[in-house]
Amino acid sequence: MLLPARAEVTRQLRRYRAWERAMLAAPADSAVRTGFEDSGYTLCVLMGKRCAREAAEAAERYLRTTPATYLRDETCRPRPNRVPRRGPPAGRRSRAGR
Repeated sequence: MLLPARAEVTRQLRRYRAWERAMLAAPADSAVRTGFEDSGYTLCVLMGKRCAREAAEAAERYLRTTPATYLRDETCRPRPNRVPRRGPPAGRRSRAGR
């Protein structure tokens, strides 16, 4: 897995946090909302996450650790969006065809 440059992660995380503060100060301003959403999207692409909040957390984790530690933690971390598949409940059988 390729990792982004630390300087770029730092820059984009600061940009995202600045837009987040602006968004909290003026939630009805459409220009602020657009800037916030754009910065979140950029951070998502940079960190390989689907959600801006997850991307910000991943960026902070990446900046706190070494690249090797970050990669190890990312590959061992269970994905929250994945739900294990289960078969039919044990002991229950269909009565169809009887």
